[in-house]
Amino acid sequence: MAVSKHSPPKRFLLVLSCIALLGTVLVADFLWASSSAAASSPYFSVEKAVGIVSAGSTKLGRWKKRGAIADVNFRFANGEPNATFADLPAPELEWEQMAGAPVPRLDGAAIQIKNLLYVFAGYGTIDQVHSHVDVYNFSDNTWGGKFDMPKEMAHSHLGMVSDGRFIYVIGGQYGPQCRGPTSRSFVLDTETKTWSDLPSLPVPRYAPATQLWRGRLHVMGGSKEDRHEPGTEHWSLAVKDGKALENEWQPEIPIPIGGPHRACIVANDKLLVIGGQEGDFMAKPGSPIFKCARRNEVVYSNVFMLDDGLAWKELTPMPKPDSHIEFAWVIVNNSIIIVGGTTEKHPITKKMILVGELFRFNLNSLEWSVIGKMPFRLKTTLVGFWDGWLYFTSGQRDRGPNDPAPRKVLGSTWRTRLRLA
Repeated sequence: MAVSKHSPPKRFLLVLSCIALLGTVLVADFLWASSSAAASSPYFSVEKAVGIVSAGSTKLGRWKKRGAIADVNFRFANGEPNATFADLPAPELEWEQMAGAPVPRLDGAAIQIKNLLYVFAGYGTIDQVHSHVDVYNFSDNTWGGKFDMPKEMAHSHLGMVSDGRFIYVIGGQYGPQCRGPTSRSFVLDTETKTWSDLPSLPVPRYAPATQLWRGRLHVMGGSKEDRHEPGTEHWSLAVKDGKALENEWQPEIPIPIGGPHRACIVANDKLLVIGGQEGDFMAKPGSPIFKCARRNEVVYSNVFMLDDGLAWKELTPMPKPDSHIEFAWVIVNNSIIIVGGTTEKHPITKKMILVGELFRFNLNSLEWSVIGKMPFRLKTTLVGFWDGWLYFTSGQRDRGPNDPAPRKVLGSTWRTRLRLA
């Protein structure tokens, strides 16, 4: 009797081959997870891609038809960015590399006062955090004037704002890896380089949105003690000349959506909160070093404005969701300029996607536009503007033009001429 070409023996062999291929991938994944590279936190390395096969493999073409992840990796291996990776169309800008910062920084903070950019804290590596301030002088493009922070002050994810002399530092994460936040708050006199205490927040906050508005220090949003759960509380404290005029923070109208990594800006006597996200890495349960573990995140494009103290208003959203931008902005010609950040993760590979565009929010029209590209995609940029030049320093850059996932933490400094109509 003739045997059909779909007889059980051949189907059995096909199933067996698929099982063997799946087993190979699982073993490789297990070995990756056990390696020293995988032992480092995903906070400082690209998240692993599932199912990558070398571009020269004859099996790649067949396998890419069997799953969306394999198709993404096939396109990526051949230099074809998936549509999800695509940057928004933007003009090319001429960038000039300047003197690099003394140390690389991720999730640090920065405040510009006249021709000086004060750069605070941040991660050096996932296991090492900075506890000092470096100062960049825009007039001669040099770094110098390093000084220490208080030992009790947080090392990353700080809330921070200045009145032109005093810098107010609120909450933030104390220590490396994914330790929790603190409620401690401080003020720096930049003329004398001396620190003073401020009343602590009612509860600890991680990366809270922070601004000075109408004589009061406003702190809102951020994440709660676990780094992940968004907080919507909003408090204010009367301050003047670096001193608190009250002993306790006062409750204010809650922010519509909680979460960290937002730009918080006062312009034209209006308080604006832009972008950010809900959720963040958390400490792995039971880890003695608070090792970071991934959690789901939702990135915002929302823009909220408080102009009368009574209600938040929602304005035109950003061109794309954008987070990790708390110190990535400047105001130029009655416009807010936002540089880099992170957007929604790839829906299939779940890789973090960095942002390489410059966004402009025109405060006259309340409309957004894309005004340029960075030399590479970058998150947690620290931005300043002086004498017609837009500067950024530090942060974590992409893996290359066709891979927007995060890789190297930088201390480099760049600038470009910024001309706005």
